[in-house]
Amino acid sequence: MTDNNELAARPKYVPESLRTLAEYLERALDSATSIVMMRPTDGVCIVYLGDPAGLREDLKQIATIATSLANSMLESTVSGVNELQINDQIYRFARSFTQIDEMAAVVFSMA
Repeated sequence: MTDNNELAARPKYVPESLRTLAEYLERALDSATSIVMMRPTDGVCIVYLGDPAGLREDLKQIATIATSLANSMLESTVSGVNELQINDQIYRFARSFTQIDEMAAVVFSMA
């Protein structure tokens, strides 16, 4: 039989998509900017740091991830304000959509 103390001691499983999102949110916090994700082709999603209202050339590419990982991030969050606990950290951010150079983009901004 498992007691409550044993259950509380077990770390809660955090999906890879949320661990990855947490890493990007930390980088966005450090640079006081937003995370911008765009899918130029099927199968990949490019992740940038920067101001989505600015020029695309000013965005700094930080990663290329599989579309499945990006989809999982979207499935784990909602459009609008989010508050998620990932590991022991609470993240509060807003997820929105925009268009950059006629390409759809998802934006994660600190709320």
